[in-house]
Amino acid sequence: MKITIIGTGYVGLTTAVVLSYLNHDVAAVDKDSSKLNQLHDGKSPIHEPGIQTLLDEVHHTIRFTPNVAEVVPDAELIMIAVGTPPKKNGEADTRHVEQAAREVAEACMPNKHYTLVVKSTVPIGTNRRVAQVVENVFTERKIQGNVSIASNPEFLQEGLALQGAFYPDRIVVGANSDDAIDALRRLYKPILEQTFAPPSALPRPATYHLPPMMTTDPNSAEMIKYAANTFLALKISFINEIAGLCEEVGADVTEVARGIGLDARIGQRFLRAGLGWGGSCYPKDTAALLGVAAKTGYEMQITEAARTVNFQQRTRIVNKLQTILKTLKGKTIGIMGLAFKPNTDDIREAPSLDIIRQLVTEGANVRAHDPIAIPNAKQALKDISVTFIEDVYKLSYNADALILVTEWKQYHRLELRKLAKHMKTPILVDGRNLFTPREARTAGFHYIGIGR
Repeated sequence: MKITIIGTGYVGLTTAVVLSYLNHDVAAVDKDSSKLNQLHDGKSPIHEPGIQTLLDEVHHTIRFTPNVAEVVPDAELIMIAVGTPPKKNGEADTRHVEQAAREVAEACMPNKHYTLVVKSTVPIGTNRRVAQVVENVFTERKIQGNVSIASNPEFLQEGLALQGAFYPDRIVVGANSDDAIDALRRLYKPILEQTFAPPSALPRPATYHLPPMMTTDPNSAEMIKYAANTFLALKISFINEIAGLCEEVGADVTEVARGIGLDARIGQRFLRAGLGWGGSCYPKDTAALLGVAAKTGYEMQITEAARTVNFQQRTRIVNKLQTILKTLKGKTIGIMGLAFKPNTDDIREAPSLDIIRQLVTEGANVRAHDPIAIPNAKQALKDISVTFIEDVYKLSYNADALILVTEWKQYHRLELRKLAKHMKTPILVDGRNLFTPREARTAGFHYIGIGR
């Protein structure tokens, strides 16, 4: 199929390279000239495991352009995958989606059928709004257009995006048109039937089963995306709240999570206590869902509580350290990990940013290390004084405490004794329960975990 994808961010670029690998004819549009320059040079503008290798393989088959009108007329299916940043009230801003829909409608050829797919995470009702924008443009052009519109939310995880794209749990399509559903079924046929040869670095999981393609109405498809992310956010906040109680009663939250996770109704995933969730999805999507609810006058108390618990985790960790050190003023604190999760350089809504700001406000001297996210963190923290360290072991020199914020694999292999011996006071605040209390204490640390 001839595909045009508008937006080459995290979702758009991943989708483009995967569909190109599946032998679709892909054109990708972006207005960001610096991003386009990188793509024209064959370089990925996002950090995602495996994306550069796959881009190297398909780069010569993907057309990159800033011009929607250049690549829409000949397309069969157009995907909108632009950003939907939050407004001040938390709602998702769909201006870029609507602008993309307008540009698509302006470029459509009369009497040719197109399928327009909204891939961006959007508020409930956006599908209808996009349809109206397209119809208004056709009226302005005085033509009889033929566009079927569908919602096709993404469920990718940063750090595991390619696995999620090639081997999804499900594909959700919301449409009122059989034509749109048929087009998306053809688009995803290689994935639905798993007939493609897997990339060498991404073998098909031995236990993987063919994914279902769920078809529903557009409103429900849009709600599925928000409901899924909110549920996962709730699960993380729940175990963090349990962790707080574990500390009060002397239980170990890692054991509690293991025990309840063995119940098939609950499951073990997303039950790791820590510093809470960050990134571009959970904070934005829970806020957007609350924004949608507020417009209807409906209260979502559980979702509000999940957000409160999540952001309190960052304050709790600083308070724990302050209790041990008595004062943070003049103390040197090392931060291990800046990205909101491993295997990404994304620092949007990262717990590290809030923790660093709190420490600096309390008068602490902050050093920070991350394998790849330092450039983005420097930009986000340019208004405060932070020393960025390239060697994680130098982070500990004469430090009063270390806080592990992101569970990078290289931190799993740290020589804790080597870290501890260079510190003024060997205190380790393990914000992800990466280490066992015993191994940390054996290495000479005063260990502080979450819910332990």
